[in-house]
Amino acid sequence: MRVLVVQNYDNTGLGQVGAALAEAGADLDLRLPYKGDPLPDDAAGHDAMVVLGGGQNALADDEYPYFPALLELTRDFAGKDRAVLGICLGSQLVARAFGGENRIGGANEFGWHGVSLTPDAKDDPVLAQLPEKFPIFQWHDDTFVLPENAVRLAGNDVTENQAFRVGRAVYGFQFHFEADRPMVQDWSSSFAPTIAARHPDWAGKLDGEMARNGLDADAAGLAIARAWVATI
Repeated sequence: MRVLVVQNYDNTGLGQVGAALAEAGADLDLRLPYKGDPLPDDAAGHDAMVVLGGGQNALADDEYPYFPALLELTRDFAGKDRAVLGICLGSQLVARAFGGENRIGGANEFGWHGVSLTPDAKDDPVLAQLPEKFPIFQWHDDTFVLPENAVRLAGNDVTENQAFRVGRAVYGFQFHFEADRPMVQDWSSSFAPTIAARHPDWAGKLDGEMARNGLDADAAGLAIARAWVATI
């Protein structure tokens, strides 16, 4: 199992997705195109692709000129029936790749928040075993309108489209299910100035929020990661 991992921003690793891929013995091909790494021309050399998050928006082609090629690559993976996973920015790019409308701003969430599954999620191979509602880590400002051929799988009051599927195994997750408690702690430290500018009370809230939500969020996130890996 060879998996292409597209990282779009510093310090945005695989987290629990990496743990699930390691359990499956996957061979990872990590590319950092924002630092100049080339993307593959097509999906031929990989069984699946993970597109990670970042602080930029999904329409920032001028600053990140590899975005159009990444959209084309996403469509090629789907056309070859190979699994794709987009997380946060990655989900917004997946939505864009299939004709969804990106909406910049207006969907601000940070910290652990609840999401609810849709009726369609009950029959979905990745989400069917999840609770109907669970807490999960969020960090985004943007959202999107689903592509016409997408199946909506989860949402909440702030962000209607929290998870979706296109075809058999192309998934977009707006929430950071890969971010377990150690990753959130790391982000809270490494991105402290950025977080403090928007959420000045976060440092004082972190431990309490983690105690209330972390265990359930980590369990849900690892279950999602393992179930997605099983689609490869």
